[in-house]
Amino acid sequence: MGQLESIQIFIKVVETGSITKASDQLGLAKSAISKRLSELEQQLGVKLINRTTRKSSITEAGQIYYQKSKLISEELDELNSEIASVQTHLVGTLKIAVPLSFGIEHLVPALDEFSKLHPDLKLDVDFSDRKVDLVQDGFDLAFRIGQLADSTLKAKAITPISHVLCASPDYLDEYGIPETPEDLKKHKFLRYSQMPLSGLQLVGENQQKFMAQIDVVHSANNGEFLKAMALSGHGFTHLPKFIIWKELQNGTLKQILTPYTPAPQNAYIVYPETRYLPQKSRALIDFLTDYFGDSPYWE
Repeated sequence: MGQLESIQIFIKVVETGSITKASDQLGLAKSAISKRLSELEQQLGVKLINRTTRKSSITEAGQIYYQKSKLISEELDELNSEIASVQTHLVGTLKIAVPLSFGIEHLVPALDEFSKLHPDLKLDVDFSDRKVDLVQDGFDLAFRIGQLADSTLKAKAITPISHVLCASPDYLDEYGIPETPEDLKKHKFLRYSQMPLSGLQLVGENQQKFMAQIDVVHSANNGEFLKAMALSGHGFTHLPKFIIWKELQNGTLKQILTPYTPAPQNAYIVYPETRYLPQKSRALIDFLTDYFGDSPYWE
């Protein structure tokens, strides 16, 4: 390894916050990483990182060196990308994080098609509703739905996501069909765990907003569970159409309060803020944008 490789190891240690995490992501022994850092510091004549057995902290000189090194690394990546973009043969590994329900039903067919187009590109997919740290966990991309709060990431809107209020015909026969947002407080609600506890925000005509009071009977962090409970008549729920589109089509779930829709959202691909986006990441973003489009099939 030369100095450039040592710089890239140094960058990874800074961004992950520890030699252990850098070791996992780079596939190098911790002792090898420590040795390369020591050689780099000896060559520069300054301490870049204070290291203990538990954690690492960057020095003032290390912070300056990191900022400059990052620019150099990105310039090199951009140069490599320009050369690679002359041809479309993608290699290496693309590590992505996707939500469980959306990922299994909708992204699997898309990734299958994408993989056939790029057979030498390996996919490492994490199916989970947890919010991963892209840098520390070593992800290239993450698929997220809803409001984006992390300003340190860049995002590309992939497709619109609409939500509906729905219940089973048996539940509506027993408890009645609500006609206004105020009627919802008389009904049993199946709540997605990440929803605000203050109530359910709806948007009516002329973009007028309503905060409906709700009586929560069950909560879960998984839409498939909430759908199953709604199908069994336990209450009404608020879910994205991509989870319940088949049930809405076959009538086993009925949409309620159609004039009062939940606020629209989008599905995004997010990636670390950098001047350079790897060709393999850009290829998947462009593919998914075209695959789902502005009017996805579940709508």
